[in-house]
Amino acid sequence: MLRRDPTFLGVPFATDAAEAPGAVRAALGWYGADTARWDFDAGGPLLGGATVVDLGDVPGDLHDGAANRAAISAAIGRTLIAGAVPLVLGGDDSVPIPVLEAYDGHPGLTVVQVDAHIDWRHEVDGVTHGFSSTMRRASEMDHVKRIVQVGARGPGSARAEEVEAARAWGAVLHTARDVHAQGVAPALEAVPEGADVFLAIDVDGIDPSVVPGVILPAFGGLTYQQVLDVILGVAARGRIVGVDFVEYVPSKDPAGSGAKAIARLASVAVSAIMQGRR
Repeated sequence: MLRRDPTFLGVPFATDAAEAPGAVRAALGWYGADTARWDFDAGGPLLGGATVVDLGDVPGDLHDGAANRAAISAAIGRTLIAGAVPLVLGGDDSVPIPVLEAYDGHPGLTVVQVDAHIDWRHEVDGVTHGFSSTMRRASEMDHVKRIVQVGARGPGSARAEEVEAARAWGAVLHTARDVHAQGVAPALEAVPEGADVFLAIDVDGIDPSVVPGVILPAFGGLTYQQVLDVILGVAARGRIVGVDFVEYVPSKDPAGSGAKAIARLASVAVSAIMQGRR
């Protein structure tokens, strides 16, 4: 059982997004300054009364992907053994692959992904563990039993064969257009009641008006409120056992508004985890 308070871990792998963990941490500082304040988004005390631990960044080498993946999995594995719930600050969207690998042996994990892209390529230019292959690799893990993907829109690297592969595996796809038309409730209904859920949030799933600094902006994304509803809705249906926020590029966001939005969503995720514990 994962019982201890949420724990932040930075994974600054990807040249464009290497500064993201530091930028989000700086924005998070305001929320930790006075946790007695009431959080009207989460419906309780700020951070849910958690004592949040920050383990710093996983050390690595941008030129050694295999070693980085091993280091990430080992760090997450130690966090899980300690009984903590990891909140990962990436890094690009290849980061969730080794993060999810660390849950090996879990009896049944549901992955809920917020992303503008479905990430089902087997490989791109010979690279099989890049950010276009995240959910394809997740689908190959025995402990991942269900994948719910929310926010796909526009063109990415997926072709018809990847869409067909995702659906053939059983992934549930809710596009951004679906969410704008129907809300997040249909996507949440695809999450089994009582499930252990890993929330994989690629911030390009959020509209660029909210998080402008991403690797590949896509217009028509989810609103802040819709992503908030996903986080709180998942917590209401099951138990959040891990979260990641990836693909933020501070250099493309000189005003820092994206870091503030990510920090706000991360602080609500902490509250949701704590509410689930209770």
